[in-house]
This record gives sequence, structure tokens and C-alpha cells, in this order.
Amino acid sequence: MKSKLKQSVDQPAPFTPGISKGMVRDQAFKLYRDKLRHSSHLTLEDWVLAEKDLVSEMETEGILTR
Repeated sequence: MKSKLKQSVDQPAPFTPGISKGMVRDQAFKLYRDKLRHSSHLTLEDWVLAEKDLVSEMETEGILTR
């Protein structure tokens, strides 16, 4: 049986214009509070999902337009 190890990575630069690393970091800490309490590491997938969630939230509130 194969198992994939998810490696923790440093925070990548945001892909979305107008979004800063700090904004994504705050969103990631909100989303993954429990995960960070136990392992203190986020994967690339976690960072990307946090950015997508932040962009979606900002578009819903009308703060960000594409």
C-alpha cells in the first residue's frame, strides 16, 4: 500500500493580485487553528486552500473584484 507523505512548506507567495502574504497567513491560522496546535506545519495544499477561501470570502463581501 502506498502512502503519500505531505511535506510542510514555507508560505508561498499569493497568486491573486491584491492579496498579501499576511492576509493569507491570517486566514490560514483561522482555518487550521486545530491543525497548527498539534503539528505547527501547513502543506502547500493548506496554503492554497486558505488563499482560495480568503478570495471567495472577499468577493462575497464585495471587497475584491476580478
